[in-house]
Amino acid sequence: MDGQIINNDVRVRAHIVETYRGHHQEVCGLKWAASGQQLASGGNDNLLHIWDRSMASSNAPTQWLHRLEDHTAAVKALAWCPFQGNLLASGGGGGDRCIKFWNTHTGACLNSVDTGSQVCALLWNKNERELLSSHGFTQNQLTLWKYPSMVKIAELTGHTSRVLFMAQSPDGCTVASAAGDETLRFWNVFGTPPEMAKPAPKMSAEPFAHLNRIR
Repeated sequence: MDGQIINNDVRVRAHIVETYRGHHQEVCGLKWAASGQQLASGGNDNLLHIWDRSMASSNAPTQWLHRLEDHTAAVKALAWCPFQGNLLASGGGGGDRCIKFWNTHTGACLNSVDTGSQVCALLWNKNERELLSSHGFTQNQLTLWKYPSMVKIAELTGHTSRVLFMAQSPDGCTVASAAGDETLRFWNVFGTPPEMAKPAPKMSAEPFAHLNRIR
């Protein structure tokens, strides 16, 4: 309720290593960049903050790198791009319905797409330039988008309540979704991993291969 974010290092006795204060209401989205250098936080106050560990201090609350106020509803869905380190996707709640893309170095909003329903979670394809979003009212669907054109590739339906969470399998192909309908669903949405997609090279038949070798 206090909107505070605390970074704990459980390997040491004085485990609180950083505190981040900037949200006025509950923090409902948190995601570290793959580098571990930047942290994105979204709140029920419609704010999105980017924090940078280079600005962190153990003695005082860390100042945000960027405070982004473009969303008009709670920001729960956050996803760092796997092929561009400073690209973040964020999704707004029912009063906003938008997926926004940010350059986290400059704080610039690169694009905004109205999805037509609240955005609950976001997930990048590890193997292709695609983004998966999960939604609430009215269809409770998963939507697959081509990036950066944001052309809609597919809509996956089946959940009967908002899809709160998504997780990707280690090979990047299967996505598990968890919804308020108390079900898990597994989707083969991101296709075949690159190493499996390539056909095995055909061995050229040697002349006289059918004959027994002497040595």
